[in-house]
Amino acid sequence: MTDPAPGTPGRRTGPEGPIPFRQFIVKMHGRCNLACTYCYLYEGPDGSWRDRPAAASAAVLDRTATRIAEHAERHALRDLALVLHGGEPLLAGAGPLAEVTGRVRELVPRGCQVHATVQTNATLLTEERLAVLADAGIRVGISLDGGTAAHNRRRVDHAGRPSWPAAARGARLVAERFPESYAGLLTVVDPTLDPVETYESLLGLRPPALDLLLPHGNWTAPPPGRTGVRYGDWLCAVFDRWWAAGRREVRVRLFEECVALLLGLPAATEALGLAPFDAVVVETDGSIEQVDSLKSAYPGAARTGLDVFRHTFDDALRHPGVAARQAGTASLAGECRACPLLRVCGGGHYAHRYRAGHGFRNPSVYCADLQRFIRHVSSRLTAAAGGPTPGGPAASGLPGGGSAANGFPEDGSAAKGPSATGPSATAPASVGLSVVGPASAGPYAVGPVPVGPSAIGPAPAGTSAAGPASTGTSAAGPASAGPAVGPAPAGPAAAGPSVSAPASAGVSVVGPASADSSTVGPAPAGPTVAAPAATAPAPAGPASAGSGASAGPASAGAASVRPVVSGSAAAGTGPAEGGAS
Repeated sequence: MTDPAPGTPGRRTGPEGPIPFRQFIVKMHGRCNLACTYCYLYEGPDGSWRDRPAAASAAVLDRTATRIAEHAERHALRDLALVLHGGEPLLAGAGPLAEVTGRVRELVPRGCQVHATVQTNATLLTEERLAVLADAGIRVGISLDGGTAAHNRRRVDHAGRPSWPAAARGARLVAERFPESYAGLLTVVDPTLDPVETYESLLGLRPPALDLLLPHGNWTAPPPGRTGVRYGDWLCAVFDRWWAAGRREVRVRLFEECVALLLGLPAATEALGLAPFDAVVVETDGSIEQVDSLKSAYPGAARTGLDVFRHTFDDALRHPGVAARQAGTASLAGECRACPLLRVCGGGHYAHRYRAGHGFRNPSVYCADLQRFIRHVSSRLTAAAGGPTPGGPAASGLPGGGSAANGFPEDGSAAKGPSATGPSATAPASVGLSVVGPASAGPYAVGPVPVGPSAIGPAPAGTSAAGPASTGTSAAGPASAGPAVGPAPAGPAAAGPSVSAPASAGVSVVGPASADSSTVGPAPAGPTVAAPAATAPAPAGPASAGSGASAGPASAGAASVRPVVSGSAAAGTGPAEGGAS
């Protein structure tokens, strides 16, 4: 987790200086044994991989280890993530992965912990290779799009043959024989698949964590099937299944990060929130680049012109592209800065904002889907904390459609007027929202972030639900992309009771402290949040994990949840994205 930047908790207007890298994505091999039809790296607009060596040389890896150690010493890093990536990194063999990991650990300053992970498609995993990785302290993240052959129909080899049999064998081998090395699963959302069936099939592979990723797309090259809020609806359906499980089946990073942000904690993924970005890539030829997701935008988008032989990672911090990623709200479109969901959404994934001729200062191409998802999660939190909610069963934690949350119904229309709907209530200890503090103490750990109508509510009038408002050819955003969300209806608040929960733990949120969203992190870390504990008949979410300062949300107006966080929890760092496993 990157040290928080100065400023209001959860709202970063821009750091006073560059934020050091804490996630180092090292391309062990630049080719892949699969030919996934949706791969943004090999099927996308950037073909730079063709001009690079297939595998990283010993000289590149040794110099990379030295540069990582220099950066760790210069910035007094207490931990860092080493992500061994590709392509398919196991095409290089398990030995080189173990060697570079050992070299980094040997060179970093004493007291700096190195969390190593390999992200693989699992087809090349064997017991012998897993033993080598386990002995080297390297955890294994696996890329799969579901737990059946049908789900993985787009993951084929170069002859068009399905990869599922080999991938399933590898995934089960990790789960059964090397569970301590199992980092989790990474899955790209496919809205044509049944969401709950997909999720439950993934549970069958027994992952300790699950990353659900939106396909890389942008305004110029939209993601497949982007009509209405199909992706948002898909995520909401899986969230409800996860939330209602009655026990903590798996950590779903996107869900836990969203809950954390709604409670005023910082997030650690690139998909949500305003946390500083702290990941960097080293290619097989030693080039220092920005993360691979940018390559989905246009050729050369990730290029910096730097390399590990002539430049340091501090040189990369001064690159304009990296600086833009660390500029906080200053790098966002005006529509995003004015949006009441800003602190939770954070503008969405950076690569998803791109529009040819306008750069990245646009709302996400998934703007409407993110609004749908965030409002839905907020409604569940409000119902869990406050009991009965209009339009839904009492204290179920799963209110029906149109129920209010944080002062607004799920359809996005805000409620105005007096908060006279329902009495003020104090939730019992069993419903309290306990929060484990962020990975590092600092400004993020002090004070609440409002999550009531002032912070979470409808998109302002003139803001497109499907994209940015009309801005002509302004670089601040693309042209009109859909109907604007209208003004809020007048009248009494449609929300449930105002809630002031005690500090006792009832909800805990756990999410890895990765600053990006395309690699399963090596260790659960960062802010932790879960679903309600013991208010029958309310379903319970994931069990509380970790320890740290707990603080119940204070009353913040009509049905709002506004925690005050004090203290912090030590945590490891989860890696970022890169490559196309």
